Amino acid sequence: MERLKRPSVEEERIEIVERKGLGHPDYICDSIMNRASVELSKEYLKRVGVVMHHNLDKGLLAAGEVEVRFGGGCVKKPMLLVFGDRATFKVDGEEVPVADILIRAAKGWIKENLRFVDPEEHVRYQVEVKRGSEALTDIFRRGDGPLGANDTSAAVGYAPLTRTERLVLDLERYLNSRELKRSYPEAGEDVKVMGFRNGERLELTVAMAFVDRFIESEEAYFKRKEEVHELIMEFLRQRSPFKEVEATINALDRRGRGVRGVYLTVLGTSADGADCGQVGRGNRVNGVISLNRPMSSEAAAGKNPVSHVGKIYNLLSHRMAEAIYSKVPGLKEVYVWLLSRIGEPIDKPRAAAAQLVLERGVKLREVRAQVRDVIEAELSGIQRFCEDLAYGRIPVC
Repeated sequence: MERLKRPSVEEERIEIVERKGLGHPDYICDSIMNRASVELSKEYLKRVGVVMHHNLDKGLLAAGEVEVRFGGGCVKKPMLLVFGDRATFKVDGEEVPVADILIRAAKGWIKENLRFVDPEEHVRYQVEVKRGSEALTDIFRRGDGPLGANDTSAAVGYAPLTRTERLVLDLERYLNSRELKRSYPEAGEDVKVMGFRNGERLELTVAMAFVDRFIESEEAYFKRKEEVHELIMEFLRQRSPFKEVEATINALDRRGRGVRGVYLTVLGTSADGADCGQVGRGNRVNGVISLNRPMSSEAAAGKNPVSHVGKIYNLLSHRMAEAIYSKVPGLKEVYVWLLSRIGEPIDKPRAAAAQLVLERGVKLREVRAQVRDVIEAELSGIQRFCEDLAYGRIPVC
């Protein structure tokens, strides 16, 4: 345990926070690969009562090709979703239909979340998942209790979210809310929000993919864009805690250039014809990409939920930090670091460290025991935590 003798991020002059939204190609990749892991975990649990070895965190979404037109364009070439890494294909002598499960999970997620993407027509699927190595697969046969870590890896989590982190997160969720989509169906799911705080001034840059079938002309585009901008400003007037806030939407737009000068898509995501996506390039597990914070290098989405610390510790470190901050008085900021060693039980990390930014007048010795108790309590409940991950009860992006 260590006291950090520095200002909290909230007290720093400069802060930069990003959020990649529902239809961003990286978010799509993270979400689908994690849904696939959940569905595969459920299948293993149904068959043998335990989650077998798998990792699906090497996914790629290759952009398709479209022709964008005012009033509605067309898809010329579908997107390609590639599943990679490892899984267990045979359990107790029976084949597990891994490819079918993964593709079904992807189609289900697309149907539920992307209004204009037909999972049968607009996406092709390529499963490159292979059988797991004997050494890593054997971890799953080593008795009861928490499994051994399948990697030597580290993770860090923090609490609380700053005002900037919270506002960036909330704004993207608002722009992708069902209520807004009902009123503005032309507002696509591919939304990205970048926040830059300089003291008490916040500057937000929003990218939103508009859907071309609802935009009949360049003039109509800029009119709808102005309406959405006004919605953003009204949201910020009601929610922003800052003295000054500014928002820009689709900054690349240029009048007089037709479809080339505006942000239009056919399907509401730039993956339909412009940008590719990859697991691990999206949000951290708490929903934002915050440049002022230490970050874990592991991609949590798609990793197995019972032995891969790249997933378990990534999420658990944030949960620990939140629990410490909420239960222990006198703390401005909490960071929790977890380090595993391959093969050692996941409930006994090689290192569990807490770094604390204390309120004025608070001594480390006054909070040490309480912080330790929270960490130990969270580690003792790690099997239930892993179960929640396996069933998809805890979001990862």
